[in-house]
Amino acid sequence: MLFTEPIFLFLFLPVLLALYFATGSRPHASYGNWLLLIGSVVFYASGAGAFTWLILASIVFNYRMAIAIARRRFRATADHPPRADHSTANVHDPARWLLAGAVSANLLVLGVFKYANFFIDNVNLVGALFHARPLDVPRVLLPIGISFFTFHAISYVVDVYRGDAIAQKSPVHAALYLLLFPQLIAGPIIRYREIADQLAKRSVALSDFAYGVRRFVIGLAKKMLIANVVARPADQIFGLPAGQLGPAQAWVGIACYTIQIYFDFSGYSDMAIGLGRMFGFQFPENFRWPYISHTVQEFWRRWHISLSAWFRDYLYVPLGGSRVPLRRTYVNLVTVFFLCGLWHGASWNFVVWGLFHGAFLVLERIGLAHQIRRLRPGLQHLYLLTVVMVGWVFFRADTLRGAVAFLGAMAGMAASEPTPYTLHWFLTPEVVLALGLGAIGSTPLIPAVARWRDRWETVNRSSETVAQLGVIGATALALLLVTSIVQIAAGTYNPFIYFRF
Repeated sequence: MLFTEPIFLFLFLPVLLALYFATGSRPHASYGNWLLLIGSVVFYASGAGAFTWLILASIVFNYRMAIAIARRRFRATADHPPRADHSTANVHDPARWLLAGAVSANLLVLGVFKYANFFIDNVNLVGALFHARPLDVPRVLLPIGISFFTFHAISYVVDVYRGDAIAQKSPVHAALYLLLFPQLIAGPIIRYREIADQLAKRSVALSDFAYGVRRFVIGLAKKMLIANVVARPADQIFGLPAGQLGPAQAWVGIACYTIQIYFDFSGYSDMAIGLGRMFGFQFPENFRWPYISHTVQEFWRRWHISLSAWFRDYLYVPLGGSRVPLRRTYVNLVTVFFLCGLWHGASWNFVVWGLFHGAFLVLERIGLAHQIRRLRPGLQHLYLLTVVMVGWVFFRADTLRGAVAFLGAMAGMAASEPTPYTLHWFLTPEVVLALGLGAIGSTPLIPAVARWRDRWETVNRSSETVAQLGVIGATALALLLVTSIVQIAAGTYNPFIYFRF
């Protein structure tokens, strides 16, 4: 069930909200949690089908393992206490072995469902070089959202072991944390400790609900009015035969995809944050205008923040982070981004994309970042966008060979044949408008104007202009909602990009 489907917008969400506030009480805990848990199961089952049993089994397993880890955590021998930096643990600590078992089981499930096909395909590819008989193994289907709920589960048991979170005794609270529908499919990746208190008790003020609605509508508009519009030329250009792809088409294609993936994913995050606020939850931000960055280091502090923080806290720091010799630090960075790429998909394209970003992070630490900062801001920004857009080619292309051919076209190195698909065929007025809005929306310009308006309204509370601005804002929001719904009614099935991860 997509946030952009009529059944969600006009049936599931209104019914769930009506039942949630049916009691008329402002605080929500037991009743609200049970209702959200049932609703989340229905939400997931509508798209995952039989795989719902997999996530329910994962919830039961991690709930019990967290309790077992908590019980044994303080029974470690006094002679071998765990280190404060969590880099290594006492080998005699029983909780350590329970943690290792829990993490291994979660990764095993992820590995089987997400990487089994990739592994078999590569074994057969190598075997073909030696004329070996290919392995004939049934294809494994990928459960929707498995990467996200696996990372949630791992962070939960690890935080319980570290003492950063208390093992949840209530199975309803634990299940709701792992299954809460707004962030279940594509994040943001939320730590248990960030919403533990909210699971126990929360209230929804009218201002919170209004903010949630506004944030949801903005996310819906990002997806329907910008991401989906530029997705069409991006798909068409990436689908062109290599011989018909010239530099102009290639750059337009990757520009469209650069806008598409940001507004698609940040739009989903906005909708998830908005939905959470409607039900009394405050989720962390996942994007802070990454395309205004000047270095790749800064980009990863602004792009998919919850994933970057997850890899930092649960992989980079335990590996030694920046506290080890420089060479080891560089190896740690490349390792993290190799796994980050692999997390995004079972494909060599994603591996190369991760290694590409990891390599630039190492180069910037070696000294490239210092050289970049000496440039004018415009050139710094150009550097970052060029690196990111080249990386997106590997992320978007279907094959590694296709990515290389596309990059060759961008560089003007590919010999293109005459083609009827000129730029005018792709750059319709609707696409040009979406690209322009996307370029503006990729900067903090609109939020800056909103903050200025808020400050002005605070000073001029009695002014009639304040009321007029409120009406204009509400009208603009309603217009975005109506226009998005029209696009939904006229469009076709177009899921969020990160659903497949």
